[in-house]
Amino acid sequence: MTRTAALLGAGTIGLSWATLLAAHGWDVRVQDPREDLQETIDETVRQFSRTVPGGARDAEDLLSRIVVAADLEQAVTGADVVQENSPERLAIKRDLFARVEAAAPPGALLLSSTSGLMPTDMAADMTDPGRVIVGHPFNPPHVVPLIEVVPGAQTTSEAVEAAVAHYRSLGKVPVVLHKEIGGFVANRLQSALFRESVHLVMSGVVSAEELDQVVTESIGLRWSTAGPFESYHLGGGPGGIRHLLEHLGPGMVKRWKDLGQPELTDEVVDQLSTATEQRFAGKDYAQRTEERDGIQLAVLAARERFRSGG
Repeated sequence: MTRTAALLGAGTIGLSWATLLAAHGWDVRVQDPREDLQETIDETVRQFSRTVPGGARDAEDLLSRIVVAADLEQAVTGADVVQENSPERLAIKRDLFARVEAAAPPGALLLSSTSGLMPTDMAADMTDPGRVIVGHPFNPPHVVPLIEVVPGAQTTSEAVEAAVAHYRSLGKVPVVLHKEIGGFVANRLQSALFRESVHLVMSGVVSAEELDQVVTESIGLRWSTAGPFESYHLGGGPGGIRHLLEHLGPGMVKRWKDLGQPELTDEVVDQLSTATEQRFAGKDYAQRTEERDGIQLAVLAARERFRSGG
């Protein structure tokens, strides 16, 4: 039986979801007030179809599964899953989910791609607020495996299990957070690294381009195969992370106290933005993102082959 997904919001995240769902055989309804919606769907899905995990897909076949819904109610009526991708404004999402609850089937999964808002807050105007679950992807969702699943204060374990099963069926790697926290986990880690990156660049220690190279040629490569705790456990030799922290921990704590606290003033924003814009001037955005996604898929494929003994 063909399943139906409603995608509310047709930005990069929403259309990446649309591509992935269509590639997995779902019928997809997209709703967004933008005037160029159909044109945007056609253009973006054709681009994303080339970087679907498992190999490029026929763009016209994917597009045949994706339709434009006239309004939110039409999009969610009869849907099995609703994935919300609207702007990051709490008032918008609260109103949206109240409308979704009134029109979607009682058993439909109600999921949000929010990158930092709490499900409890987004569901405040609903009769059954436990239905909203955050399913936060990393951009672009059709490529990067991680999904942070964040239940609200009243969400049942059965609803969480259903969300996890849904994302796994799409080839995702869901991680369920134990509590709500602003920015969730991945974005908090990313923000911490970017804060120190800004500090190092603005202090004249390294250029933005050089800093990117430091990351991609060291910790970025390492973290694609082992996270921070596993990396330190291996770095400690036979004694593991306990040995490493006992011997190197004092130096780490000293560095923690020395980490920068930069402010994103107009001057800082302009300096960092100008340097990065000049670095990529003349390079087509679609080509750059496709190259990035292709490299990420190659890394994931190589990792999977090695883990399976290939």
